[in-house]
Amino acid sequence: MIGRLLLALAAAFALAFLLSPTSFAVLFQPLTRNGAPAIYTQASLLRLTLFHLGIVALAVLISTAVALALALFVTRPVGREFLPLARTITTIGQTFPPVAVLALAVPVMGFGTGPTLVALILYGLLPVFENALAALTGQPAKVAEAARGMGLTPAQRLWQVDLPLALPLLLAGMRLTAVISLGTATIGSTVAAKTLGEVIIAGLLSSNTAYVVQGGMIVGIIAVLIHAGFQHLERRAARATGQTD
Repeated sequence: MIGRLLLALAAAFALAFLLSPTSFAVLFQPLTRNGAPAIYTQASLLRLTLFHLGIVALAVLISTAVALALALFVTRPVGREFLPLARTITTIGQTFPPVAVLALAVPVMGFGTGPTLVALILYGLLPVFENALAALTGQPAKVAEAARGMGLTPAQRLWQVDLPLALPLLLAGMRLTAVISLGTATIGSTVAAKTLGEVIIAGLLSSNTAYVVQGGMIVGIIAVLIHAGFQHLERRAARATGQTD
């Protein structure tokens, strides 16, 4: 109960700040020096937040689609021998620094959202892939026996049994990817992508701590809310499939 109340308060504060940031100037004024402005006004904080969330949402959806497709492929008889290759691909995406991806993508794609999206997609593959793989390969043997006993075809078993049972773990992987992507997306502003990193970078360049705190605060609150939201969905999915009380 207390946790939900704190989440609601954090969400209300973030929304109020984004709708009217200048109303909170007094809170950030102590973090400025030499009469610098307390609130970032070079661009709309609400607009930057929406752009930021849009990039992250698109990256998570694409990462999930690609990673789930890979997991499904390598857990079918025809694709089992490609499991090491799939693991290598998703691991490289996680270990290759996003900054390096941006540096390689900019000459090809130009400045803007494109390079950032590529970096986030690559970075988000591993959590979804490993969770989907664990969910699809870790189901009890009696489930497969029951599906065969009901006369389900492989496709019917996939859609009616395997994927519903895998959903809680799949959502957990999406949660990790979403939270990681939310923070990582801030570096997209170094290549002219519209993200909250613009506020943080402006603060660093002007030695204005208030800007840095504002950008970090919004990202942090949204990350906590996304984390809690996905956890709620995971619990509901687990209850719906009888995996928990």
